[in-house]
Amino acid sequence: MFADPVQEIERAPELQVTEWLNTKSPISLKGLLGRPVIIHAFQMLCPGCVSHAIPQTQNVQRIFEQTDLAVLGLHTVFEHHAAMTPVSLRAFVHEYRLTFPIGVDHPGETGPTPRTMAAYQMRGTPTTILIDRKGCISAQLFGQIEDLALGAMIQALLSEHIQSAGDTDPRDVCTPNGCSDPSF
Repeated sequence: MFADPVQEIERAPELQVTEWLNTKSPISLKGLLGRPVIIHAFQMLCPGCVSHAIPQTQNVQRIFEQTDLAVLGLHTVFEHHAAMTPVSLRAFVHEYRLTFPIGVDHPGETGPTPRTMAAYQMRGTPTTILIDRKGCISAQLFGQIEDLALGAMIQALLSEHIQSAGDTDPRDVCTPNGCSDPSF
């Protein structure tokens, strides 16, 4: 009997955004290495996003504000492009009093799917992506997530510790056991 081969966990692709809201400077995942990250991908005309996922993300930011968790939004528009412009998004963010940083996903080059959405192979919105301290995707979840389940996943990420500065080398290979340098 053979054990299943270890599957590689994907390193999180960099966010491809045209602008950021609720932050003074652009944010990159490379700049967040060493911190756990939650990305909430949404559309402002998505009923599930507005009723559940966006308020949940606001709560995550509030509940975990004393930790090093980075909470990010990604407005990723794959439908109703004319209605969901950055101008409309700014009004939406103001009206809903959203305080977490929100990136505007770069439009797709050849079709309606925005670049970050395509890079992460998202099925739609809402999508929640959890990234560990080493920059590996820990979970990517489509649809509504129960608060308790999401909180447990976030706490697990917060509990992970980087052993040394070398663990964040971009040459690392990500596996279910963590990221390791393939040269060893």
